[in-house]
Amino acid sequence: MPPAFAHIDTWIFDLDNTLYPARANLFALIDARMTEYVARLLDLDPVEARRVQKQHFLNHGTTLAGLMAELEIDPADFLSYVHDIEMDVLEENAPLAAALAKLPGRKLVFTNGDKPYALKVLDRLGLGRSFEAVHDIHAMDLVPKPAASAYAGLCAAFGIDPTRALFVEDMARNLKPAKAIGMTTVWVDNGSEQDHDRDRDYVDVRVTDVTVWLQCLLEE
Repeated sequence: MPPAFAHIDTWIFDLDNTLYPARANLFALIDARMTEYVARLLDLDPVEARRVQKQHFLNHGTTLAGLMAELEIDPADFLSYVHDIEMDVLEENAPLAAALAKLPGRKLVFTNGDKPYALKVLDRLGLGRSFEAVHDIHAMDLVPKPAASAYAGLCAAFGIDPTRALFVEDMARNLKPAKAIGMTTVWVDNGSEQDHDRDRDYVDVRVTDVTVWLQCLLEE
């Protein structure tokens, strides 16, 4: 393990487009279901529903957070609807499972999705036993990343010293609050990022593939 990472005792990973390649395009299926949900809820055509959906995402961190802020919706109904997708685009990743097993310390998943969905994805990837726990949107009291409270709640729930933790995430903006509390930040720059923030001094490490990065890290 390189000296720069020797102090890390907690390894935290986002789920979607982080633990599997963005090219799998699984989240596109969820994204389409979100648009359908917004269209049905607000009686909008698909184009306008998508615009509204994306505006909620940009303004509130997730579509769900935006809908809850402006409308009275049942979050369980929303999450159940948007996560009702096939996962046959995902493949087991034995090399990633092996690399995670070799990491010293705790391993956690930190996702704006819900736990049932996260567990299905992890099982499909062959990572069902790779993580101690999943900290999901319900554990965040439905206030998602990048809200500071989501990170504080994660640290409180698992007794994490953020200065000894590392967070891996494909959405760069979700790394900024992690860096602010002292976490080491790793951006998975795989094309899934949807904002245009060019000032990313809160990113400590940029990678394009988590499996390859961890394998190289463990060899050093």
